[in-house]
Amino acid sequence: MTPAEILEELKRLPATERLSIIEEALHLTREEMQQGGPFQLQPIGIVKSPISEEVVENWGEVVSEIVLNEAFAPGLQGLEQFSHVMVIFYMHQAHFDLARDLVRRPRGRDDMPSLGIFAQRPKLHPNPIGITAVQFVEVTGNILKVKGLDAINDTPVLDLKPYFPIFDRVDNARTPEWVDRLLQGYF
Repeated sequence: MTPAEILEELKRLPATERLSIIEEALHLTREEMQQGGPFQLQPIGIVKSPISEEVVENWGEVVSEIVLNEAFAPGLQGLEQFSHVMVIFYMHQAHFDLARDLVRRPRGRDDMPSLGIFAQRPKLHPNPIGITAVQFVEVTGNILKVKGLDAINDTPVLDLKPYFPIFDRVDNARTPEWVDRLLQGYF
């Protein structure tokens, strides 16, 4: 059975029964994941941005600073050789609600299809981790200045990686037509 067929079957059930099945599935998944033992991530730094509340357009012009914990400052050495950096961050103000967010329309727009959360890229994911390729501007001490980071002020940064086209770009990638409409003006 395909994910779309499963979704259609779930839609036919009463809401309370549907939620119970989904919660049970998530519980089992969490138990299975925890068999490997719990894990913990610690931020390596924090975003300092002029944007303090979520916006849905014009991120491409936003210049932000990533202030690393001093202990990680030497890890920035050599990053200036790259034009772009991958920033992995924790969207600390995002709160996933299973009943509301598991299947939804992107940005709640009526002109968008109803999709499962893993077929879209909002902040409202079970694990709200953001990954954005940004333009490198400069490094000064423990501060990395970047352009185009779609993270608000005080967002915890989990990791940084140089942008390697061979790893990070997929030639001839296919996306549905609604993606272009949704992201018009985002960057």
